[in-house]
Amino acid sequence: MTWSADTLLVGASVRTLDARRPRASAVAVAQGVVVALDEDALAMRGAATEVIDLGGATLVPGLVDGHSHPILGATAFDGLDLSGCGSLDDLRAALAGASLERGEWLCGFGLDHNVFDGQPPTNAVLDEVLPGVPVFIRMYDGHSALASSAALERAGVSGPRSFGQRSAIVCDDHGRPTGLLLEHAAIEVVESVVPPLLPEQRRARVLEALQAMAATGLTGANVMDGSSDSLDLLADLENATDLPVRLRLAPWCMPGDDVPELVDRQGRGGRGWYVGAVKLYLDGTVEGGTAWLHEPDCHGGGTEAFWLDPVEYTKTVQHLAAVGVQTCTHAIGDAAVRHVVDTLDGVETHGVRHRVEHLETMPIGLVRDVVGAGLVASMQPSHAAFTRADHTDEWSRRLGEQRANRAWACRDVRDAGGLLVIGSDWPIAHYDARQVLGFARARRPSGTDMPAVGPEQALTGLMALEGMTTHAAVADGRADSSGHIAVGYRADLTALAVDPVDAPADEVVDATVNLTMMGGAVTHRDGDVR
Repeated sequence: MTWSADTLLVGASVRTLDARRPRASAVAVAQGVVVALDEDALAMRGAATEVIDLGGATLVPGLVDGHSHPILGATAFDGLDLSGCGSLDDLRAALAGASLERGEWLCGFGLDHNVFDGQPPTNAVLDEVLPGVPVFIRMYDGHSALASSAALERAGVSGPRSFGQRSAIVCDDHGRPTGLLLEHAAIEVVESVVPPLLPEQRRARVLEALQAMAATGLTGANVMDGSSDSLDLLADLENATDLPVRLRLAPWCMPGDDVPELVDRQGRGGRGWYVGAVKLYLDGTVEGGTAWLHEPDCHGGGTEAFWLDPVEYTKTVQHLAAVGVQTCTHAIGDAAVRHVVDTLDGVETHGVRHRVEHLETMPIGLVRDVVGAGLVASMQPSHAAFTRADHTDEWSRRLGEQRANRAWACRDVRDAGGLLVIGSDWPIAHYDARQVLGFARARRPSGTDMPAVGPEQALTGLMALEGMTTHAAVADGRADSSGHIAVGYRADLTALAVDPVDAPADEVVDATVNLTMMGGAVTHRDGDVR
């Protein structure tokens, strides 16, 4: 008895990324996996087979965002979008024209540190434009926020506080809060009194974000968070519909957290999501002065780890490694990256590839040590959009020229033989998979004549594509079932109107996404595809 394919994809140039069979022209899909290629695929056409003509598009393995926060981004980065502000006058204008959306509060997000032109961010403009209004604004980096005086009062904040992690309510010389909140614990003090979204609003926003991600060609994302509430939200969503993007979650492990509970959470999941790792923080951000650096930044900051006692971080990571749980450590500064390398030196990993997230500035010797330790380098080259080639931006000024010249050393990782996963870190940078691919190659925003930031670190088209496919699959421990287009592999597929390997980077960014398929289900289809 013969059986037929559920879906037959034709009219495509197929880049399988499988060395055994690098090219194909047709793909047959059944029960969520690839079942045949080329002539064998065409032979599986049956009466009930849906035939999709991709019209000359290039079909590649499904694109995976190596580092994303779709739930946090859709629900916490809410309100007034301030990412377009380039100056304090822009901020004043945006605030003056805003309407209150959460009762009497004004929430905003995406404010760039560069708006303050080298000065410490404060709530002075918030209080000037909106006196007496509780205003809460997340800075673009996600590790700092601004709260107006009225918001601080609502939260009962009148001075500095101590936390069990590296976090601060920034105060002036007289002990008065400036409105700047650094890192998670301090941000939570004010965020906890902001009126929350309703559960149905949260679910709707997350689903809308995932659908928009699929429309850019994403079939999967490594979600670098995963609270109990977030897991419940995903379960509730799947009770109503299928997720359009496959999610692999890494719940946070903060200093003092219940590590056995995080171990027990591993493997929980649904049809389109599961918990597969643990996320830890070893530092914060360069702009916030909380990145852990070997040498202080230009303001004398950046000399301390996020964990008040880094030895406790080491013990936690080694415990997780001993029980076979993958760790993903946020490490932006060179001292933080070095500590991850040293922590896992000689540790039995049970075949798990542990990850380092961000690695924003590394001397070449540290790059080689990361690669030599077998660690996954998970990097977001599109974050360089917040910097400038002439180093006049806040990130570069804080680091100084020598370290700024070592920004996002993606090519060095690949040339050293390392495993490189690339992603967006949305909502910090845009989730559009085409932008991630394009920036990794051009090192500048698409369609601009801006000088590239560190052009010597640009990836080739193939390297960039591998960073969202084959290398992502190895990092996730799924290289035997994803990352290639091959018989028996998951039918997670992306079709673009241009070849993402050979087409110029700007053309990739602007390319039509003809089709996105996750587990054999079409999650996005361009209107011209039949």
